[in-house]
Amino acid sequence: MFRPSFQPILLALTIGITSVGTAQTSLTLAEALRRAELGGYANRAAAGEATTRSAMALQPYRGILPSVRFETGYIRTTDPLNAFGFTLRQRGVSAASFNPAALNEPEPIGNLMTGLVLEQPLLNFDAWYGRTAAAHARDATRAAESWTRLGTALDVVRAYYGAVLAVEQVRTLEAALAAAESHKRQAESMVRQGMATRSDGLLAAVKAGEVEVKLLEARSQARIARRGLATAMGGPADTLFVLPASLPADSSLHLLAAPPVPDSAALASRPDVQAARLALSAAEADGRRAKSLYLPRVNGFGRLDWNDPNTPFGGSNSWTVGVMLSWSPFAGASEIAEGRAAAGREASARAMADAASAQAALELSRSTEAFELALARLDIAARGAEQSAEAHRIVARKYEGGLASITELFDAAAIETGSRLAHAAARYDALVAAAESRRAAGQDLGPIAETM
Repeated sequence: MFRPSFQPILLALTIGITSVGTAQTSLTLAEALRRAELGGYANRAAAGEATTRSAMALQPYRGILPSVRFETGYIRTTDPLNAFGFTLRQRGVSAASFNPAALNEPEPIGNLMTGLVLEQPLLNFDAWYGRTAAAHARDATRAAESWTRLGTALDVVRAYYGAVLAVEQVRTLEAALAAAESHKRQAESMVRQGMATRSDGLLAAVKAGEVEVKLLEARSQARIARRGLATAMGGPADTLFVLPASLPADSSLHLLAAPPVPDSAALASRPDVQAARLALSAAEADGRRAKSLYLPRVNGFGRLDWNDPNTPFGGSNSWTVGVMLSWSPFAGASEIAEGRAAAGREASARAMADAASAQAALELSRSTEAFELALARLDIAARGAEQSAEAHRIVARKYEGGLASITELFDAAAIETGSRLAHAAARYDALVAAAESRRAAGQDLGPIAETM
């Protein structure tokens, strides 16, 4: 009797579900930059700092905008003065209230006071200057956040292409190991045929082992590079992605021309320079705030009050309005200390702004030189890779004809492998140098992603 078995079906479903859950997707540099923009640790911290500074920029408004306050309280007393006052506020005064005995020995009376208070600052110079300083500080933090995001993008470019470089190095060493194993088999065959000595076979095995060790190291570095890229994107556990097999071709890298050197006015738009200049503006406004502490303040107020024995907002209300001027020409030298501290902060901010401009110009000049040098090294490395491959081919033919030793053959193979690795490293250096030059100019790194 036929009995259907569900085990193969369940197994197939399990494999299908597992394969869907662990599907790997190709990761482009553009996608890596997008992930880091949202999830990068430094970006998130900078965004939090910008939010905090934006909130702090609202604090000076307490000296500019009106405030509304609700007050309530209950008092019960036999104090003659307060007892008569409560009776008067509750609109309960009569002729009997003026009885001397009642005035001197009043019955206990309770009063539930309810009030609405409006306070309107009219002339507070320190608040207005503080508002300007806080606004500049907020904008400086936002500019610093933009600079942080550019730095994160540069880190992602380094990590992404570093991981791709590691993949290419593994592929290069896998090809080198395959060639070394082929050379070893060839040497062993020639030993068996009496065309080579036993030492040739032993040396071939040693050289193949050396290549295998390098391959193991490269695979380990590739795994670390992959985790480093995931960390740079803000998701260290998310390593299920597929990277390109190799770095962009040399022709693509030569299209990444270094950005034109901007003048001083254009360089001033670099986010970190902007942040330093805005911080200086904030310090200057804070200095004016400190000086304004010697000026008088004018504030207005108004209030509505209700007084009733038991009920909030009970009885008739009364209103009060007024204007108050206060002036403290000397407050125990605290205003002197505040002024000197503000002057010190301004001097420090000015020096930092000047340093940011000078450092930006230096970084741009250095990165431009580095990019040009990287392209020159790339051309030399490309020629070296071609020449070493041809030299390896020639030595291999000579070895087959008995005109070269096994050591010469493996040396030629090692030189070719080293040249290919150096060529890959030169392409990586050119990509990173291009990214660094764009960041130094304060430009977006998006065009770097178009090379893949």
